[in-house]
Amino acid sequence: MKEVKAYLRCPKVESVIEALEENGITGITVIDVMGLGQLADPHASKYSIKCVERYSDVAKLEVVCRDEDVHRVVELIRKNAYTGLPGDGIIFVSPVEMAVKIRTGAVDETGL
Repeated sequence: MKEVKAYLRCPKVESVIEALEENGITGITVIDVMGLGQLADPHASKYSIKCVERYSDVAKLEVVCRDEDVHRVVELIRKNAYTGLPGDGIIFVSPVEMAVKIRTGAVDETGL
């Protein structure tokens, strides 16, 4: 199993989620985060008086999928999050050692 984490522009979240769901990918987690560095668009950045750093609103999507689905998931996210502008985002893929469904006790892919 793999965990796919994608950091992308907030306005692109809905189209990414729709594309994933249309392709049978469920169990998507969406988190509002603030990005610093490469993800920050210098034309739309804000300055936090508290942090005194430039940041931009970013969405973080998390999906755990079967190994054979990971390239399809990554490509769906990349294709639907793309604008061609700096700050489109980044995708990370990591191995998942185990998944356990709390309600049923199902383990690994059965738990997905």
